Amino acid sequence: MRILVSTFMAMAAFSSVAAETPKKLAGEVELGIVATSGNTETQSLKGKIAIKHNLENWKNNYQLDALYKKDEVAGVSQTTANKYFLSMQSDYKLNEKHSGLFVYASYQKDKFSGFDYQSAIALGYSDRMFGDDTSFLDYNIGPGYTFAETDDGDKTEAAVLRLAADYEYKLSDTAKFTQTLSTEAAFDSDKNTRSKSETAISAKLMGNLSMKAAYTIIHNSLVPANKDKTDSTTSLTVVYLF
Repeated sequence: MRILVSTFMAMAAFSSVAAETPKKLAGEVELGIVATSGNTETQSLKGKIAIKHNLENWKNNYQLDALYKKDEVAGVSQTTANKYFLSMQSDYKLNEKHSGLFVYASYQKDKFSGFDYQSAIALGYSDRMFGDDTSFLDYNIGPGYTFAETDDGDKTEAAVLRLAADYEYKLSDTAKFTQTLSTEAAFDSDKNTRSKSETAISAKLMGNLSMKAAYTIIHNSLVPANKDKTDSTTSLTVVYLF
């Protein structure tokens, strides 16, 4: 945990010192709320903040993703989902196009996963495989290290290969399809490999507001006893772009 915090601080400080006058700051705030009543009462909240900071020699990406859900059946209330995910990636630009060298760090806390926390750090090469007026595909690849602790206090560390891809296709002037994939593949078969996928369609409502429908899958190859390896979430949210 201390290593991860130090990495986040070093990345933020280094990119800030090395950075010049910002060229572009863009981001999105995503929020979805669902409430039902009757035989079953539920309340759920999904939020996400993603910021892209484009500098002369650096580009930085920050993300915070959270999910909370509470169900009430026959007068008994219980929390059924409570998790958040934080990540940061800084890319040093090798040219004026898209290739660069990246440093990445992430931290996740999921109360119902069997893990107290899961975190990762990685560095490597990033580039755009292809791109035109309607679509693009960006990717990252590089070695890394993961840290995790179960609810029982068992700690694990593993050397991994991080692979990530970000695809976007413009369906129309007001709609787009996006697909993000990432995996932290352990070199040892007895260590956990963690993968994540988000498939989404977004449509512009008005001004800076959009509606987003998404399906997210998180898979762990090794999990604590009595826990599922795969978690999935279907969401419908409103997105504010800035």
